[in-house]
Amino acid sequence: MNVLDDLACGLVVSCQPLPDDPDDPMRDPHVQARVAAAVVRGGAVGVRVNGPDDVRAVRAAVDVPVIGLYKHGTAGVFITPTAAHALEVALVGADIVAIDATDRPRPDGRAFADTVRLLRERTDALVLADVSTTAEGVAAVEAGADAVATTLSGYTPASPPTDGPDLGLVERLVALLPVPVIAEGRYRTTEQIARAFEAGAHAVVMGNAVTSPLWITRRLVPATPRAASASTEME
Repeated sequence: MNVLDDLACGLVVSCQPLPDDPDDPMRDPHVQARVAAAVVRGGAVGVRVNGPDDVRAVRAAVDVPVIGLYKHGTAGVFITPTAAHALEVALVGADIVAIDATDRPRPDGRAFADTVRLLRERTDALVLADVSTTAEGVAAVEAGADAVATTLSGYTPASPPTDGPDLGLVERLVALLPVPVIAEGRYRTTEQIARAFEAGAHAVVMGNAVTSPLWITRRLVPATPRAASASTEME
């Protein structure tokens, strides 16, 4: 038994402010800790959290597995891009460290396998490989990943963008890999969650659609007459 077993057949909620909006009022470790506590109270079996300060605060607020990551930059490999980033979030309390495991070059020049090896030597944290393709998932497991997530599908040159989640990638990875496959990326409805589990997902991660008032409001406001009127006036 390990913390991945605690996530089985459940919903993991990503508790993060919007990465593209530095003025997001949710950008505060204590706020994210309360958000995490709320989703756990609602039934989430785990949380996904960005950055050492938020990981530390959330770890103190919840007793479910914490998937930690460290976003640095906005282009290329920016989800836990270096071994140093991975080690930092592990040491402040992440049970699982999510790392970009695509085949793109990493800022520190290390291979994904090198980062996995360092975490094994220095911590007890498990490794979740964020991938965008089937081949990347297979390579990540060969490099030592404990689980694979479809997080980056639609966000790399190797994977075309889609409006909804990449259920096909979930199915292919489940068929090929001996480790848990976690469905993540553009999950927004209960129907999509159900379909991911039908495809064999170990767990499903949902983020902005649950935890970002800013993201949710921006999606809803265009349906209002006021927004339509403002758009017409600008034309």
